[in-house]
Amino acid sequence: MRPARLSVVTAAATAAALTALTGCAEKSDAKGGDHAIRVTASDSACEVSKTEFPAGHVQLEVENKGSKVTEVYVLFPDDRIVTERENIGPGTKATITAEIKAGDYEIACKPGMTGDGIRQQVKATGKGATTAKRSPELDAAVAAYRKYVQQQADETLPKVKVFTDAVKKGDVEAAKKAYAESRIGWERTEPVAESFGDIDPKVDVREDGLEAGQEWTGWHRLEKALWQDKKIGDAEKKLAGTLLVDLADWQKRVGKAEITPTSMANGAKELLDEVASGKVTGEEERYSHTDLVDFKANVEGAQQAFELLKPAAVKNDPKLVAELDKQFAAMTTLLDKYRADKNTYVFQSYDKVGKDQRKELSDGVSALGEPLSKLAAAVVK
Repeated sequence: MRPARLSVVTAAATAAALTALTGCAEKSDAKGGDHAIRVTASDSACEVSKTEFPAGHVQLEVENKGSKVTEVYVLFPDDRIVTERENIGPGTKATITAEIKAGDYEIACKPGMTGDGIRQQVKATGKGATTAKRSPELDAAVAAYRKYVQQQADETLPKVKVFTDAVKKGDVEAAKKAYAESRIGWERTEPVAESFGDIDPKVDVREDGLEAGQEWTGWHRLEKALWQDKKIGDAEKKLAGTLLVDLADWQKRVGKAEITPTSMANGAKELLDEVASGKVTGEEERYSHTDLVDFKANVEGAQQAFELLKPAAVKNDPKLVAELDKQFAAMTTLLDKYRADKNTYVFQSYDKVGKDQRKELSDGVSALGEPLSKLAAAVVK
């Protein structure tokens, strides 16, 4: 589950927003410097160097001069996310590369990563609403990734039905057994989860991620009932049906979801950030302790995006591709240490993973996340 962001409306409307997805990068086909938009964030201000800029590949150079960790967003007027970068620490800088269509937007800085943020109105100018032209190679990568996501969705629904059928029957042990496997396909596709609109907050939100007035539905609501409450009531049986319906909706949305090369690259990076903040810590699966299953699926999904973008990236930054190959291999080796069988998804319960081991996992994620943050720029050079 991606952390809750600006509002339920934001999460619900992201499908259209993902005509331009983000990530951090060092360069874009914009040349940086005077061509980039400089965003200076503080605890009380969000200053931008220009309020009007050409549509297409856009580079934001962000500096956090405040005392709090901040986030920076580009938003449509109705709060849909166009592009974002989270966890920008005090005194640090970040660069965001995105594909932005012509239109009106807001740039928002979010000190402390809470609230609606401090906003500046901006405009992307250009003829029509077209973005920079993509190469046939990148079009092929997007098509192949969409096919991968569709396959994961198609394979997920029968596994979810096994889980929800067990819940509806009131069979706690059978539901527990089916729970982790029912989530693998979803976790593999999380690099582009926001392209599915409001599905993510419906099916994968944790209790502490709920927005005001939001009903708690989805896997984690049922996880709590199974492992903590240790009982299934009428409410849980109803929620099982809702989960199946919501995921069937997800399955239908894949073909129409707007996916771009930068959404693939930057979504993979944002997902690794989520792994570092929620899965390595054990917060994601706090009742079932099946975090390593999610962790492995997330890495596989991120790696799939990378592999499909590799033919384009290797032409522009072969050293980066070599480093990513190395770090993905290292992460796979590290995770396999906790696997009962390399041919199955049976992993050690995360509550049995010690502090030093969690630190090792965290370091591995950081080592992968740093070069992965540069993939978007390598793709659009």
